[in-house]
Amino acid sequence: MVHASEPVTNFPSKIPAIVAFDRKELALILNVYGRKVGQGEWRDYAMDFLRDRAVFSIYARVSERPLFIIEKTPRLRNRQGQYAVTNQQGRILKRGHELGLVLRVLDPQLAVVG
Repeated sequence: MVHASEPVTNFPSKIPAIVAFDRKELALILNVYGRKVGQGEWRDYAMDFLRDRAVFSIYARVSERPLFIIEKTPRLRNRQGQYAVTNQQGRILKRGHELGLVLRVLDPQLAVVG
């Protein structure tokens, strides 16, 4: 029996890991983002690091729905690929195993370095 003065410790001892973009992935994403900002097409971005995926959202203006979402979902790595680009309507524009190739849907001139 637990008394009111005793602390309850039903919390997991290990903090769940989050999914994030590594430096190389972020460099690729920010390369495309910077070029599009320079062309005046994009204006803002947001990053979310969740338990099951990392999300980079791209905006044309502040406080509206994102134009594009770049996602990294490691659990899909062995299936259709862990990277995906989705448009504002939620349609997957490109999915794959290599981020550089997936990002070409946003910037066809992107040089993909192996």
